[in-house]
Amino acid sequence: MTGLDPAKRGLALLVAGAFFMENLDGTIIATAAPSMARSFGVRSADINVTMTAYLLALALFIPLSGWLADRLGARTVFCAAIVVFTVTSGLCALSTSLPELVVMRVLQGVGGAMMVPVGRLVVLQRTTRAEMISAIAYLTWPGLLAPVIAPAIGGAVSQYWSWRWIFVINLPLGAIGLVLALRMVTNVIRPRETPLDWLGFGLCGASLTAFVFAIEALGSRTAEWPAVTAALAVCIVSSAAAARHLARSRHPLLDLSVFRIVTFRVPHLGGSLYRTAIGAAPFVLALMFQDGFGWSPLRSGLIVIAVFAGNIAIKPLTTGLLHRFGFRRLLMANGVAAAASLLACGVLTPSVPVVVVLLVLFTSGVLRSIGFTAYNTVAFADVEPERLGSANTVAAVVQQLAIGLGAAVGALALRVAPSLASGFGITPGRTTPYLIAFALLAIMALVAVVETWSLPPDAGASLREPKARTRRVSA
Repeated sequence: MTGLDPAKRGLALLVAGAFFMENLDGTIIATAAPSMARSFGVRSADINVTMTAYLLALALFIPLSGWLADRLGARTVFCAAIVVFTVTSGLCALSTSLPELVVMRVLQGVGGAMMVPVGRLVVLQRTTRAEMISAIAYLTWPGLLAPVIAPAIGGAVSQYWSWRWIFVINLPLGAIGLVLALRMVTNVIRPRETPLDWLGFGLCGASLTAFVFAIEALGSRTAEWPAVTAALAVCIVSSAAAARHLARSRHPLLDLSVFRIVTFRVPHLGGSLYRTAIGAAPFVLALMFQDGFGWSPLRSGLIVIAVFAGNIAIKPLTTGLLHRFGFRRLLMANGVAAAASLLACGVLTPSVPVVVVLLVLFTSGVLRSIGFTAYNTVAFADVEPERLGSANTVAAVVQQLAIGLGAAVGALALRVAPSLASGFGITPGRTTPYLIAFALLAIMALVAVVETWSLPPDAGASLREPKARTRRVSA
């Protein structure tokens, strides 16, 4: 991969390392879920709340990162975030109950929220449009790597040691990252007189909290419908109030006006469905291989490495594919193929030869890499330099929210699967819930394809053709 000078490449790899550590903790629990469930005396699917709470804490506190970075400096915030993230990782390892672990995960998410967005903004501010595809590729790759190797690491650790050690891994990684950050990140302070939008922060927080509560309640053994209904009502009201406030505020927490740019809007609306469906797959696969197939944590984790192989195999070709076919055509074709790969995961059974399982997962890894890179890159194609900071914040929030909901949506799909199987007359079996869950995820991926159709045929031309500088805004 070329296109960046050594200094920019080194900075991008540092942020990529932080992104890797953040995403590793977002998904490593998946394979360890059964052993964690036995430790806490709960169902395997109930462990998804620790993944969801962590990733949604990231989404909620990301807007604060830009405000703090402007006031305190990028290096100060970035380094402090690494310290918070690393210390709370140790506290997660010491947790003695599921509620205690959830609290620690939220605090860990707060540290992560201040870590990656600030680093990514520093990289983007130093990157020209001609270098954008290369920079985004460096920043995206760890996000694809972590969810794939995490099951193998989590499986090995939980099988031979204890699930608590999956959090201890962050301690040396955090120490190394802190030393490098102190040397490589410049502490640029951009004084701003605008106050933090506390009302917007509160409304967005209420909306996210209520929505997560509703999803988790629906995924529980016995859904309490009055509580679910009340939570959804709070979510709807607070979301409407937040949207109204953000649109009218002089200094909003999130600048929603960037959604007027069609090449930004599509990757963060329809693209969110794609990210949620793809983000749910590793969680559902880990449970299917262990609870459905009866495989050990280590075996299931090692099998999923095939997805990583697919990511790596296609990565050198991704930029060429974008240049050859363009963003819209590639995203639409990739979305249909990704939906098919999710269905293929659902029809796997313990009797299917391992080589076929590996081929299916390898293919899904290829499609995962293409989709994430294309969505993440085209999103910044037509954003003016002066709006890059606000666009980066909105993008980080939406992307983390979509990925964070993956485990919750996967658990919900597994919960409703028996009822759907009965309604459609499907013979129940050990793997039936997983087939239906993957079918629901495939539908989500197809809906994203419909949204992608609204992209202009030449979307992202300013990245593929550096001389083109046309800004595309919806009518």
